[in-house]
Amino acid sequence: MTENLLLFALTVFTGFFAIMNPIANTPVFLGLAGDRDKSDRKKIAKTSCVTAFIIVVFFVILGKYIFELFGITIPGFKITGGLLLFYVGFEMLQSKKSKIHHQENVEPDDGVAVSPLAIPILAGPGTIVTAMNNVTHGGFIHIAIDIIIFAIMILLTYLAFTLSDLIVKKIGENLITVIGKIMGLILAIMGTQMAIEGVKIAFGIK
Repeated sequence: MTENLLLFALTVFTGFFAIMNPIANTPVFLGLAGDRDKSDRKKIAKTSCVTAFIIVVFFVILGKYIFELFGITIPGFKITGGLLLFYVGFEMLQSKKSKIHHQENVEPDDGVAVSPLAIPILAGPGTIVTAMNNVTHGGFIHIAIDIIIFAIMILLTYLAFTLSDLIVKKIGENLITVIGKIMGLILAIMGTQMAIEGVKIAFGIK
């Protein structure tokens, strides 16, 4: 039981890290808030991370009821979610900024912490799909692990944002790009696996 939960936690962490990728998002944060002073940047980082956390936890806890309200089936969710994750991962492999995660021509303003940082960069459809997929067949303990792991990812993202200058300087844009491609590959594979699981459930294939 404990071994299964540890494996589940590792899988959840891998999924969240691939879709959120705090390191690859640091240049994005700098592009949107790099002209602010240190205290303003910390405030923007905190607001965006807290907002993203609330949004994702809302969907994790109420996901079952959302499914029932809109008549969404588990197979339908897994197939659509899998295709969505594959699309995001494929774009990352091509060194493109996913249109699902990034908005073009966004001018930095006072609302940048909520949009586009919190939504859709941190709590975009890909993140929500990943979070909800983790608990579609799980119980309370799986929901708790899902939320705890996501909280850890949010903390890592906050640290990456506040240390964005140092990270970009030390790691360099090229290595950040390579990391993004690796995460894109992992995400594409996870998306494919999710879609396969959906097809199996839909057709009763074991």
